[in-house]
Amino acid sequence: MTDTESDYDLDSGPDPATLAASAPEPEEDGGPRVRAVGIGPGNLDFLTPRGRRAIETADVVVGFETVVEFVADITDAELLTCGYRDEADTLATFAERVADGQRGTAVLMGDPNHSGYQFVGKVEAVVDDPVRVIPGISSLQIAASRARTPMEDSEFVTLHKSGDLSPDLARLRDAVGDRHLLVLPRPFDLMPGDLGAELLDAGGSADLETLVLERLTHDGESITRTSLGELAEHAGGSDPDDSPFSDLSVLVVRAT
Repeated sequence: MTDTESDYDLDSGPDPATLAASAPEPEEDGGPRVRAVGIGPGNLDFLTPRGRRAIETADVVVGFETVVEFVADITDAELLTCGYRDEADTLATFAERVADGQRGTAVLMGDPNHSGYQFVGKVEAVVDDPVRVIPGISSLQIAASRARTPMEDSEFVTLHKSGDLSPDLARLRDAVGDRHLLVLPRPFDLMPGDLGAELLDAGGSADLETLVLERLTHDGESITRTSLGELAEHAGGSDPDDSPFSDLSVLVVRAT
């Protein structure tokens, strides 16, 4: 995050994820002109064929710069990139292109259903056409495979969003030890060490097997295998240098 983005208030206004989840998608009437595509963990080997076609055939593609750069070489579409501060203006330009009859694709890291609904809601708020979600492969799914924690036996929580996180933390506190925990931390104030301390405070055993999985499917992928007690020793701080783990981390705490 740049210095100009760091003072942007992500918590202002209603949560756009509420809009995105307010109703099922309507019946398709012809081919959709606006799609929200999960591009996977950033390794194009994990981009689904349908998602790839939606990007390749788009007239205009919008997304955060760090996401769009992964797909820039597979499309001839106009690329609209944004950060948090210019997100509204960029989406307004995207909406203008769609209103003019162009096919638009919004790209999100991973799967829009795993912490991407805020961006989906922002897209839906500015376009008149229905937005079709094309799911992707999430780093969460890769982490569940690496840690051998079946989704049906796990409690999944994403903290990688703005707004009040207390209900999400309460779910983790209630489930620790009884169910596997799959968590997307929030850089950099709720990193794996901070969550370790939170779960210890909730009564989780210090001996619980814990994994921090970083940069999954990328060069430099790493897995730190530790215990909940040892992880909690890294709690504290809100800057990148305060944690030994990257912002591309998934935390797994295995059940007893």
